[in-house]
This record gives sequence, structure tokens and C-alpha cells, in this order.
Amino acid sequence: MTVILRDATTADAKTIAGFVRALADFEKLLHEAVATDIDFAHAIASGKIEALIAEIDATPVGFALWYCTFSTFTGQQGLYLEDLFVVPEQRGHGIGKTMLRDLARRALASGCSRVEWSVLDWNKPAVDFYRAIGAVPMDEWTVQRMDRGALAALAE
Repeated sequence: MTVILRDATTADAKTIAGFVRALADFEKLLHEAVATDIDFAHAIASGKIEALIAEIDATPVGFALWYCTFSTFTGQQGLYLEDLFVVPEQRGHGIGKTMLRDLARRALASGCSRVEWSVLDWNKPAVDFYRAIGAVPMDEWTVQRMDRGALAALAE
């Protein structure tokens, strides 16, 4: 089995939207996954996001999607990995690690000081995988979020 990684293009927007819905379903958050393939096509075309598609025999089996960040502490750019997903039947074959290795190489080549992402605390297989590759939790930090309703209320 040979895994091919390639940069996503706007033509992959429908595939990415499908992977996002599958990930959201696994995370029990499908009701929040409202992004469309048009949303992803625009985000890719505008450079707001980048993504990799993992393929086996020209069939997409996973993806990684990220965007640039900036650390005021390091004074350097970073990458935020928004999503990493491998279809269930292909998990355990190193595809996720292959995508993360590629992302690490890209980050280093771009002068990034870090790559960060979030993982649901109940997703033990993912947490264990991330520990095995050297990721460390930021236990002192809690992610905060404001949705559109909260943003509108604050903006008034």
C-alpha cells in the first residue's frame, strides 16, 4: 500500500467537505458542520487555508487542513492544524503520521516555531498517537470560543 500526499486544490473542496462531515460525525458534532464545498473552495482559492489529501490508488483516504498563526512570544509564524482525518478502514497504517511528518517539514521550511491543534479529551486513540509523536498537552490553557450570536451581541 502506497500513500500519496498531494496539495489540495479547489477541485478537492467536495472531498474535503465530505471528510469534515465524517470527522464531525465521529466527534458527535455533525450538527455544527455546516461548511459547504463552496466554502472550502473559496478558502483554498484565497489562501486562507491549505490542505493535504492522502490517497491510496488515487482514492482519497484522508486529509489535513491548516492555516498560519503568529506567536507574539516567539515572534515567529506557526501553523494551526484545524483537522486531521483518516477514513476508519485505513487507520493504523501510518497515514496520519505521514501527513503530520509532511506538515512538520513544511512548518520548518517556512520558519514556523510551532504547530498546534486541539483534540477532544475523550478521543484516547488520538491523544495516545499525539503523545507518541512528541506532542504535549497545554493543560493550563482552555480554548475559548464566541459563536456568531455572541459576536453580534458583543459588537452591539
